[in-house]
Amino acid sequence: MILKELSINGLIAKIPVIQGGMGVGISLSSLAGAVAGAGGVGIISAAQPGYNWEGFASNPLKTNLEALAHHIKKAKEIAKGGIIGVNIMCAASNYAEYVKCCIENKADLIVSGAGLPINLPELVKNSAIKIAPIVSSVKAANILLSAWDKRYGKTADMVVVEGPKAGGHLGFTAQQLEEDADFDESLKDIIDNISKFEEKYDRRVPTVFGGGVFDREDAERYMNLGCSGVQLGTRFAVTEECDAHENFKLAYVNAGIEDVSIVKSPVGLPGRALNNEFIKKLVDNVRPSFECSNCINGCNPLTTPYCITKALINSAGGKLKEGLIFCGENVHKVKQITTVKKIMSEFSN
Repeated sequence: MILKELSINGLIAKIPVIQGGMGVGISLSSLAGAVAGAGGVGIISAAQPGYNWEGFASNPLKTNLEALAHHIKKAKEIAKGGIIGVNIMCAASNYAEYVKCCIENKADLIVSGAGLPINLPELVKNSAIKIAPIVSSVKAANILLSAWDKRYGKTADMVVVEGPKAGGHLGFTAQQLEEDADFDESLKDIIDNISKFEEKYDRRVPTVFGGGVFDREDAERYMNLGCSGVQLGTRFAVTEECDAHENFKLAYVNAGIEDVSIVKSPVGLPGRALNNEFIKKLVDNVRPSFECSNCINGCNPLTTPYCITKALINSAGGKLKEGLIFCGENVHKVKQITTVKKIMSEFSN
């Protein structure tokens, strides 16, 4: 089938592929700019983008905002007119300040999950930036879109649906992940729910599906179910343009299907990651030392089993034995480091 362009309330991506926002330090300006420049939607992760900048340890918020502004501008230069978005976790401390930074630096889109971004329309009012929540159930989609409709007279510009096979933080219980039920019917129900808001606001609200999407065959399958596009994360993490250390990429290349596990994150959500020495220590209740950077609301540094910021920084920087390596379920299908251009060519007509 022909993959139609993705229209996000006026923003047009020639190829209906969104690159998932992967933090810390996996998807920054190099990766996002390359994907957007190739005709897709590039996404920068707002999770500690200044982790490797001078001053991060003493003032992480200031450094992160400066780094995010830098990466948005740089990605837009690389993309040459392509669509650049930013993924901001709802659980992030100083959420509103990251949103403001995106607006001031002319990001095209905010994608937001790890919770429901109930007040996002208020934060972006009087701006041209588009907003796209991440949901994983009909209930979440209906609660959020109904709240936006009633409180702000607004609906989403796009909705990203992440299924149980996605990488990183997941909007499912550990039991739901173990059951590994077919998600197709849930996806169709979410699309049906979104159609009510499309009718009310008399415009298309595209649904993009992520979680287990690996190749064009997968994209065609989900678009036949009613989606307007797909989101890829794992494959883009193993590209030359990806901002992570080569050791991180090689961990994906060398991973087998048996190397993937579900871990509990300090965010309070389960997450999919590669088994390694870091996870084995957690299982043995070995608590690594760390200094809190106040990155997540509700995280108590006195009781949390580990610092997710430090764990993700270590993996992005190539210190895999001391790091948490988030991944998608299909990581075992990755066989080599490639380029964004080659991946995007598979989805072009």
